[in-house]
Amino acid sequence: MRVLYFGTYERDYPRNAQVISCLRRADVDVHEHHIPVWDGQRHKLSLGMRRAARIAVAEARLTLSSAGNADVVIVGFPGHVDMLAAKRVARGRPIVFNPLVSLEDTMVGDRGLVSPRSVAASALRWVDRTAFRGARLVVADTEAQARYFTEHFELPSERVAVCFVGADDRLFQPGPHVSGEFMVLFVGKLIPLHGLETILAAAALCPEIEFHIVGSGQLDDVLVTRPENVRCEPWVDYEKLPDLYRSAGCALGIFGTSEKAARVIPNKAFQALATATPLITADTPASRELLEHERDALLVPPGDPTALAAAVRMLAADGPLRDRIAARGRTTYEAHATEEVLGHRWRSLLEQLSG
Repeated sequence: MRVLYFGTYERDYPRNAQVISCLRRADVDVHEHHIPVWDGQRHKLSLGMRRAARIAVAEARLTLSSAGNADVVIVGFPGHVDMLAAKRVARGRPIVFNPLVSLEDTMVGDRGLVSPRSVAASALRWVDRTAFRGARLVVADTEAQARYFTEHFELPSERVAVCFVGADDRLFQPGPHVSGEFMVLFVGKLIPLHGLETILAAAALCPEIEFHIVGSGQLDDVLVTRPENVRCEPWVDYEKLPDLYRSAGCALGIFGTSEKAARVIPNKAFQALATATPLITADTPASRELLEHERDALLVPPGDPTALAAAVRMLAADGPLRDRIAARGRTTYEAHATEEVLGHRWRSLLEQLSG
């Protein structure tokens, strides 16, 4: 099977890197036609005149390209604006859209950066609708997200499938966990989805426990008044992340209260499971697709710092519980989210399309 991974997608973004790696592991011949627009950008979905000009040039170049001998064309994230060019290039071949998110849902509903009645919101709505309806198959990362795409864009259910995000198996593996003082780790962009305020409020309730936050983003200013037991750094090298997880007593997922937060399982959750680091995350419809409370993770109500603090204290005080959740979390990862498992899933979806 031959696949063209196509567009202005961010090459190093975990969802894109994972899909390409999983497909290659499943013996799919993946070629990339990539024109960088979003790579290395801190605020990827923001749009100014310079970014708009780069997108216009990129789309013109994409339109003039060829799909070669590919059986299927996959448009990666964020590739919503690439779908028109993909249809011209595919010339009848199936197009798979790997969107990860709806632009309108992210910018208007989740991050609150665009007014719902603005011209920008209307533009995002049009781009979303054109992209989702233009694909032969849309691949969501959870069943909850798939239901949203199906209902919101009025898509036939057979045109929406699900494949988890997973983690980079090359790096995120179990290993010796550094013994010492119990530390709580959060890694990710500081956006409303993650519930940063809930994490900081929980930290204030656990002054005896160190919280380590790695990341930056829209909510950087919230960290200015953080509790004294919260240590921050803007980012660490990707290659060093597995050791950081293995040095933690537990890792945090997301705790936001938006509708979108209830539909996703973030990459950081899979990274924690892959490294056998005990995971605490919000109890949502999406998390329940993969996780069971007090079996392979601790699940707490979204936006509830008291419950989060109690879960952190529970793990800090109970070493055997940490070990059980870590081991079972790794078992869950091996069953549902390794590159081998996800590669098989992706290949089967593409084979159904290409006949």
